[in-house]
Amino acid sequence: MSEALGTTETTRDTKTTRNTETVRKYLPGRDALTIYSLLVVVIVASATIPRFASPVTVGFLLLDVIPILMLAMPMALVIISGEIDLSVASTAGLTSAIMGVLYAAGWDIWTVLGICVIVGIVAGAVNGFLITTLGLPSLAVTIGTLALFRGLALVVIGDNAVANFPPGLTKFFTSKIGATGIPTVMIGVLVIIVFFAVLLHFTPFGRGLFALGYSTEAATFVGIRVGHAKFWLFVGTGVVASLVGIYWTLRYSSARSDNATGIELTVIAAVLLGGVSIFGGKGALPGVIAGVLLIGTLNYGLRLAKIPDVALNIVTGSLLVLSVVAPSVFSWAKERARRRRLRSHDPRPRASATTSTTTTSA
Repeated sequence: MSEALGTTETTRDTKTTRNTETVRKYLPGRDALTIYSLLVVVIVASATIPRFASPVTVGFLLLDVIPILMLAMPMALVIISGEIDLSVASTAGLTSAIMGVLYAAGWDIWTVLGICVIVGIVAGAVNGFLITTLGLPSLAVTIGTLALFRGLALVVIGDNAVANFPPGLTKFFTSKIGATGIPTVMIGVLVIIVFFAVLLHFTPFGRGLFALGYSTEAATFVGIRVGHAKFWLFVGTGVVASLVGIYWTLRYSSARSDNATGIELTVIAAVLLGGVSIFGGKGALPGVIAGVLLIGTLNYGLRLAKIPDVALNIVTGSLLVLSVVAPSVFSWAKERARRRRLRSHDPRPRASATTSTTTTSA
């Protein structure tokens, strides 16, 4: 009788294990869940908002998300390494201000663009030096440089705006590829995406970033140059932020000190929503791209539906909170499932032991 009971329990445990493994196999991770959510939002928006799926709408949607998408690439690597950079939008604004002042002073546009990239390098190097050499926390440092760079932008250009940039450049930054509606500048954005994807997922440097996010001490122990890696991460982020400043200026043909204000929160929300852990050590760029497109699609859809701008802030803030809370919920659910599996395996040996004791007594 006890053998039959043991066999039944073993069979039940085997079925439970199989069911659990099946659920884990097909239950989407956070990045896959973001991709599925994006598909649902696109389908619903296409069905409810007139001409949402038209090439014209797609083109304007992509033009809106390009700066977020560009900044999300290096930001993902920074957060995976266990750091954060809140100064990216201010770096873009400072770049825009310097670009406007130099061009208005009669400088050659290509020389101006080169100087703008140098501005991004310097801004990133300032962050990297303070964080890696002086050992200051990245959150505190980049909050400070957020205000510093935005203040410098205001000093450089004041409340003025510089326009009348070369028509050829401004046209390029708003032109489309044939009748597809896809902006021509997306070609350059794809180059940036591929570069950071290869860097993160297919190089020793990228694998080192995951190790950094898990444990700085362990990363140092296995030979990773922690300070060197983080310094160049912030420099790379500064360069991309300067490119965003150039894009923003030429797309709107307006150089202002307040360009790109507040975009850093949207970037961070998209990165976290795409599956990157705020604590570092986890994440993948496909999920980040989906997070950017999800937030961009929601915001653009709400705008087309004539929802007030305050709703856009509510959506972004809610998604940011959700992206921070979600990992804790996932971890709690996994831990609960693990304990349940352990409890389901515990009674069997105890039952066998009890049966043996009873038999011996008899």
